Amino acid sequence: MRTVAKFEDAEFGEELPPFEPDLSLANVRKFAHAAEMWAPRFTDHEGARREGLPGAMVPGVMSQAILVAMIHRWAPGAELEKIDTVFRAPVLADHAHRVSGVVTNLEADARVAEIDLTITNEAGETRVLGTARVRLPAGSE
Repeated sequence: MRTVAKFEDAEFGEELPPFEPDLSLANVRKFAHAAEMWAPRFTDHEGARREGLPGAMVPGVMSQAILVAMIHRWAPGAELEKIDTVFRAPVLADHAHRVSGVVTNLEADARVAEIDLTITNEAGETRVLGTARVRLPAGSE
């Protein structure tokens, strides 16, 4: 897996190393409990179905955290300046999802990279989109 230690290592158009996060119901339930999100929609498939959902879903804040985790896997020293997230459809627990990203802009003076991020399900459907601005360390830091 390629990582970026400093701004000078980042490349326009570079794809961040994709990964599949652990979205098992057990892991989603742990996150939901830690975040005090006790609703059945996050902790129980049957409870979520009673709410009209197809199954337990990943909390939006967890999906956003997964996008940020992707950035830090690629550039461990990055400082997140901003992330905008669009939730197009639920990310369901116990389903495989892929997280991907691409560098869409580099601002050398500010050492900032802009990154488009996506979470897709096993059918290739986009569930979550994000755009992040991250400051990367300079070569001398």
